Amino acid sequence: MNLSNLFRIAWRALKKNKMRAFLTMLGIIIGVASVIAMLAIGEGSKRSIEKQISEMGANMIMIMPYDNKAVGGIRMSASNVQTLKIKDCEDIRNKAQYVKDVSPYVSSSGQFIYQNNNYPASISGVAPSYLEIRQLKIKSGHMFTDSDVKRYNKVCVIGKTIADNLFTKGEDPVGKIIRFNSIPFQVIGVLESKGYNSMGMDQDEIVLAPYTAVQKRILAIDYLHGIFCSAESEDLAPKAVESITQILANNHNIDNPDDYDFEIRSQEELSEMLTSTSDMMTILLACVAGISLLVGGIGIMNIMYVSVTERIKEIGLRMSVGAREKDILMQFLIESILISITGGLIGVIFGFFSSYGVKFFAGWPVFIEPWSVALSFVVCSAIGIFFGWYPARKAAGLDPIEALRYE
Repeated sequence: MNLSNLFRIAWRALKKNKMRAFLTMLGIIIGVASVIAMLAIGEGSKRSIEKQISEMGANMIMIMPYDNKAVGGIRMSASNVQTLKIKDCEDIRNKAQYVKDVSPYVSSSGQFIYQNNNYPASISGVAPSYLEIRQLKIKSGHMFTDSDVKRYNKVCVIGKTIADNLFTKGEDPVGKIIRFNSIPFQVIGVLESKGYNSMGMDQDEIVLAPYTAVQKRILAIDYLHGIFCSAESEDLAPKAVESITQILANNHNIDNPDDYDFEIRSQEELSEMLTSTSDMMTILLACVAGISLLVGGIGIMNIMYVSVTERIKEIGLRMSVGAREKDILMQFLIESILISITGGLIGVIFGFFSSYGVKFFAGWPVFIEPWSVALSFVVCSAIGIFFGWYPARKAAGLDPIEALRYE
């Protein structure tokens, strides 16, 4: 019997029991749709993280002080550790290889006040190069200059969140005087909005001022809370980290890496950590969704067993008029494969709809990889063959005479 005839016989058998065939497909449909949707959500999250890290500065390097001499097992917070100095920043700028921009960093929390409005936030003391390092852009006004840094000028650039909460009447913030606690700062620029990052932090809740003004006029300190750098390119970031590490180790007279009183983190490390977490969650979700495919496969096997039992006389009749074992095997195997492939096709369509439904209603980032669709389809086809083989083999192994006598 040729293959086209076997397909027609299998298709007619399924059409006789439409509802049963559909309910059998349902497990495959749900499984394939779930796998596609889960992988789309995971891949969308991963791409969103990579995009936001890139917007923060894919080649950014952060240097933070580290308390390597804990007293009684208690370490000081980074803001109180006095290991990073302006000299470290200058040496990195002048001596470090593969480093493009460098900015000192100090920070203080307090209350920003304008007329009757106030808003709690932090002021960050940085150099003008901080804009390039963090890939920030000025929307209106301008950034403060190196001259402002040298003169400790009390000027600042604010983010959209700060502007919206202090200037509630729609005034132009540029040129206005705001107070940080009791210290006046003139707003000379407003940053373009960047929204929330992947960790839920508002990137527009930011106020930048000359680091010297924050150091001397607010904190009264001579050390730094951190140093921000950017490598010449993302690929050169690891080499830049090595160069910076060597300079700081020499400056602090430290030979043993275990005794370093600073820690250096690059965006590459952060990206790897976040994407590995995202990948692990995607795999976990895909495995949970894959259980539906397994259940669907078991459903196919169950229905095929029922089908074989119901059609024992038909099998005996076919074999008595010349059908070979191979023909009977292929007939039932094709039925199983048709169920799984048809369910897989419907599942792919539902997977697309559910993925973009999640994006539309929940606002989650999704991205459907072509390989995830192909993988789901291949897996459901394999399930049809695997779970349909044993019932088909049972049908093909029936004795024709016994089959004809079956009641």
